[in-house]
Parts: sequence; C-alpha cells; structure tokens
Amino acid sequence: MPNSTPRRVTIATRESALAMWQAERIRERLVAAHRHLTVELLGMTTRGDQILDRPLADIGGKGLFIKELEHAMSDGRADLAVHSLKDVPMDLPDGFVLAAVVARDDPRDAFVSNRHANLAALPAGAVVGTSSLRREAQLRERFASLIVKPLRGNVNTRVAKLDAGDYDAIILAAAGLKRLGMADRIRELIDPADSLPAAGQGALAVECCADRDDVIALFAPLVDRATLLATTAERAFARTLSGNCHTPVGAYAEWLGATLWLRGLIASTDGREVLRGERDAVVLDVGDAQAMGEALGGELMSRGAARLALM
Repeated sequence: MPNSTPRRVTIATRESALAMWQAERIRERLVAAHRHLTVELLGMTTRGDQILDRPLADIGGKGLFIKELEHAMSDGRADLAVHSLKDVPMDLPDGFVLAAVVARDDPRDAFVSNRHANLAALPAGAVVGTSSLRREAQLRERFASLIVKPLRGNVNTRVAKLDAGDYDAIILAAAGLKRLGMADRIRELIDPADSLPAAGQGALAVECCADRDDVIALFAPLVDRATLLATTAERAFARTLSGNCHTPVGAYAEWLGATLWLRGLIASTDGREVLRGERDAVVLDVGDAQAMGEALGGELMSRGAARLALM
C-alpha cells in the first residue's frame, strides 16, 4: 500500500443491530479491497436512539442520528462513519463530505403484518405504524380510512411492537429488514408508484472529514457509479424543496438503459395535497444528476411546493 494510505481506520457507527450490520458490511468490503488494512468499529448511542417517546420530526430530525458520529470524527476517535443514505441530511455540516456511496439494495418500502396480506386488505380503522411523514402522507392519500400512528425505535423494536398487538401493520424500509435476515416478515413490497421512497433509500454512504483525502482514496474501489448518480439526483431534488423530517418528500431515480428516470413528490402531512413530477435524461456525471434533480425540484416549486413545505 502507498505510504500515504492509512493502515488502520476506525468506523463510527450507531449501536443498533442494523447500523452495526451496515458498518460491518463496509468493513468487510474495505478489507477485501485493501488486504493490509485493519478496520475497527466504534459503537455509539446517539440522541436519536435515546429519545423514543416523540416523533423524529419534533426532536430535530434524522441529523440526530449522526451528530455524535461527526463529533467522533472531528476529535480523532474515528476516521469515518457509515450511514443509511436516507438518514443523511441534504446539507452536511461544514468540514464533512460523503466519501462514497456504495451499490444500492432494495429501495422500496415494505408492508409488515401478522394478519393482513397487503395494504389493500386492511379494514377501515386499522392502525398502521410508521416513523416517516413521507410514508404517512402517502398512506393517508391512498387509504384515508386507516389510522396512522408514530412508530419509533430500531427495526427489532418496531417489529416487536407489531407482534405485541400495538399495530395492525407497520411500514419499514425493505432493505433494513432484508439486511437483518427478516425478509420473511415482509408481506408486501410496495411499488414506488404507490409509496415513493425517501431520497437515497436502500443505499449506504460513508462520511468523513473533508480534509481526509486518504480516507476518500480508500473508498474509490467501493463507489458504485449507477447508485451515486441516481441518489445524487434524488438528493438534489429533495434539497431544492428543502426536504427534511418536517416535510413529506419522496424521490426515486432508476436506470432505463442509459437513461435516468427520476420521480419526485412533496405532500401535506395529511395526504390531502400531493404534488408529483418526473423527468428522464441521459446522465453522464454527477453534474448532470445534480442538474436533473434541481430542475425537477424547481418545477414542483413553481407549482406550489413552497407552500406545502411550510405547512
């Protein structure tokens, strides 16, 4: 290995089972790409993990899951952090960058229930749990007779609440369930046309300090170009709409040959107002993907998205 390449790095990660799985996956791929590299994990508990009695949007959003990890990188306890890309704020704090976006897993939302086969089979008044305003808005738009209630905690905790009878069904990210070996709990994989995913859903991202060129170089073999361009378009769309945990925003880009097809939406929380848009283009680089997402976001802004973002 070149002298400028580190021989040991530490990954900061949340201590939930899913976060540890994700960090371990990146560790394995790093070691496979750099045989002489030693990779350690630093497990941490974040404020987002500690506060479970209030909706995430009310306590500061998904950024609460990564602030402590960024502190660990700033003070030298860790060299990088691994995140679900959908949990990464659209604008990183000064001094931090995404070093890599790796190949995407299943981006869809998943329906989990012990008594019902799919969303359409739920009776009026059934209680559905979700932690996402995006999912909630789309549920309310399609199934106004359902009762949607907040669902916090890690994946195992959420499934346990379903099994305890607190909910008739819950909606989770399919990728998380599959990563934890819980694919058999999925009763229905919801088509993006019915539940548009969050920007970056299903993808893992690596964050590091902006001045760590050595860490960025380590991840060059792990970057997946197709996923990077698709999620760049999605995140540019969400950023243009000021998408955050207070605003139901969805975005999903998929490849149709050499063409990238981007769909996006913004909604009122009650699902009564939903603005959708889409566009496709030949995307060759990050700049093209960024421009595509910004253009679609700008189109929705011109159609009234700014008003929904303030609701």
